[in-house]
Amino acid sequence: MEFVTTDVAEGVMTITLVDVEGRNTLSRQLLEELTAALDTVDRDPDIRVAVLTNQGGVFCAGANLAERSSGDSGRNGNGSIGMSTLLQRIQNSPKPFVGRISGHCVAGGVGLAAVMDISIAVDTAMFGFTEVRVGVVPATISVVCLAKMSRADAQSAFLRGNRFPASEAARMGLINKAVPSELLDREIRAVANDLLAGEPHAMKVAKRLVTQASSISNEEAFARMTQLSDEL
Repeated sequence: MEFVTTDVAEGVMTITLVDVEGRNTLSRQLLEELTAALDTVDRDPDIRVAVLTNQGGVFCAGANLAERSSGDSGRNGNGSIGMSTLLQRIQNSPKPFVGRISGHCVAGGVGLAAVMDISIAVDTAMFGFTEVRVGVVPATISVVCLAKMSRADAQSAFLRGNRFPASEAARMGLINKAVPSELLDREIRAVANDLLAGEPHAMKVAKRLVTQASSISNEEAFARMTQLSDEL
């Protein structure tokens, strides 16, 4: 049984997490299949945009704790190595990734939503960094989440482990917008159309500079960005 399915239409690959029974936890199989989908996105020049979504009422429930406790997560499983590699692959992909979040997002699932270049969720979805309630912390996903959150929001969410609505996740900067379910596909289509209108090389560079410009000093940033502008 597949845990990830893909479909390509008009330059957009839709990647769907379909392990409904397992609440789309980050099991070894799901991560391997998701990584294979990323390989296709990066290799195929006809794929301009990737949309990550889900079946069922849960976008992603985080780590597969049954695998982790049994020691069966493996190198590409749901441990820190597998998850950190996945997040970096999405960040470093030359293609834009859009999150179509039609279900709840907790723990590692929040990281998966936050690493998207643009994420839109249904307003009924609940989010939460629930790790502390089972004796762990949101360590790996903090790399992508802290870059989008204020310190006050992060300390509260990480320490409380409570769940909060998609509208609050949007306010925190973890996602871009929360919308009623009947508007979700229209919003995703509008975002995809905008992304398809961009020139591919410029899109690749624009995605990269968001992280690069904020990680260096102002003086170096101006010098690098001026050079980049001239090159383009």
